[in-house]
Amino acid sequence: MRRLRVSLAQINPTVGDIEGNTRRIVDGIAQARALGADLVAFPELAVTGYPPEDLLFKSAFIEANLAALADVTKAARGLTAVVGFVDRRQDLFNAAAVIHDGTLAGVYHKQFLPNYGVFDENRYFQAGREATVFSIGTTCVGVNVCEDIWYPTGPTTPQALAGAELIVTINGSPYHAGKAHFRERMIATRAADDVVWLAFVNMVGGQDELVFDGASIVVDPHGETVARGRQFAEELVTADIDLDAVFRARMQDSRRRKETLDAARAPVISVTPAVARTAAPPVSPQVAEPLPRVDEVFQALIVGTRDYVRKNGFKRVVIGLSGGIDSSLVAAVAVEALGRENVTGVTMPSPFSSRGTRDDARRLAKSLGIEFMRLPITPVFKGFLKSLAEPFKGLKEDVTEENIQARIRGTLLMALSNKFGWLVLTTGNKSEYAVGYSTLYGDMAGGFAVIKDVFKTLVYDVARHVNARAGRAVIPETVFERAPSAELRPDQRDQDTLPPYPELDAILEAYVENDLSVADMVARGSDRETVQRTVAMVDRNEYKRRQAPPGVRVSPKAFGKDRRPPITNRWPG
Repeated sequence: MRRLRVSLAQINPTVGDIEGNTRRIVDGIAQARALGADLVAFPELAVTGYPPEDLLFKSAFIEANLAALADVTKAARGLTAVVGFVDRRQDLFNAAAVIHDGTLAGVYHKQFLPNYGVFDENRYFQAGREATVFSIGTTCVGVNVCEDIWYPTGPTTPQALAGAELIVTINGSPYHAGKAHFRERMIATRAADDVVWLAFVNMVGGQDELVFDGASIVVDPHGETVARGRQFAEELVTADIDLDAVFRARMQDSRRRKETLDAARAPVISVTPAVARTAAPPVSPQVAEPLPRVDEVFQALIVGTRDYVRKNGFKRVVIGLSGGIDSSLVAAVAVEALGRENVTGVTMPSPFSSRGTRDDARRLAKSLGIEFMRLPITPVFKGFLKSLAEPFKGLKEDVTEENIQARIRGTLLMALSNKFGWLVLTTGNKSEYAVGYSTLYGDMAGGFAVIKDVFKTLVYDVARHVNARAGRAVIPETVFERAPSAELRPDQRDQDTLPPYPELDAILEAYVENDLSVADMVARGSDRETVQRTVAMVDRNEYKRRQAPPGVRVSPKAFGKDRRPPITNRWPG
């Protein structure tokens, strides 16, 4: 049996940290070599971090990336390594280097450049043209990059028809809830259709609003998953693959004979013979169980928060604790991400704060074991009202006075941030951001919006998961039982202004994530007046969202890079 041991290094690079990324890659090569791997693969643009965006316009950045690849090449002795980097020819290319026993054997250029959703690769790269195959001893390997594998007409098919028995695809595939399952189905289809082993390596970690979930997989020529990495964890996924299984499967598939004759010939690069090594005992490949949806979202929030805080040089965060479900979940995520010693909770009661919310904020802080501060805003609020008494004379109190309270709280949190170097984590959810139920320069003030892409109904689900996971009421039960309220006026409830959250979230998902029109939603059974009111709120609050801090992306379409309607806009929806 012709056996090849493949390792997939799902690492967490940092954009621009070329030196640190290179160390991660070199360490991964050493680990793979120690395991007896014949081939090790690293994610898309592993050298530079992904996505490097406008750093690609800096010539010194490109040069440093090429110098780093030279260092990686020297380190990759005794095996074959596939490493993502930026190649510079007459233009820039998103590329995969194929390094064999310390020598650069060849380079593959990504052919399909995504330019939708969060992707903007046409801004930076030229598309590749050749679906190269590498003949390494008696093994034929095709290499491609991320988006290439998603197309049935992509380079995988000509590579397989040219003799590739293994396709290695290196990826920076951003997470959203449920994507890992969808992605694995696609990989299985591609492997079965082209009768190849398929090794899919994905990075992990957070980069601004994006989170990468790993879940690297090895799939056999029948589309069966034989190895799967964990989600949101750095690790080396290793499996032994039977190359003769490809030959046997192809001999039973008569369609391939005609396809091979008709196919355009992919170029083949012959590499020096495979490195001789002492036969190692077989490995038992890891097949990690996929996470349930709610836990998947929770882990994404943790990783996204941890990496945003750490990679931007912060150690500690501060959170305004209202005693409500949103701030409770954000605090729980922060403790998981950073440790309780690095989280401060601040309660800022106003004249309208209830005894219940004040008590719950205190109980939550004690349950999490975080530092707890109490900064009442009533004296400051009275000072504002006194200063504004003359211009506001004869006018009724309205949302203006409500927003003043939120802005006082934002100012206090930012003062703590300035004084102590803490990053402010905001606590608004996607439902609130969507309809503008938030205060600009108030509760929207901060450095990172942890649950910005989490609808209110999902906030409750994830918060319940926090308690279930801990086996205790980390978040007090009264927080779940109390009706949501901003507590900025007497007896205020969110539902005084908004539709019930289950109804609201269904409309928002349809309009924001699926781009359905008012007519479409009404035809599906939604109340016309409620839909029209909701759509109007979403549209007129785009200006607020443009000024919001970044936050973890967990849905297929998040505010920010994903959804970009014009602010000045008269389209009725």
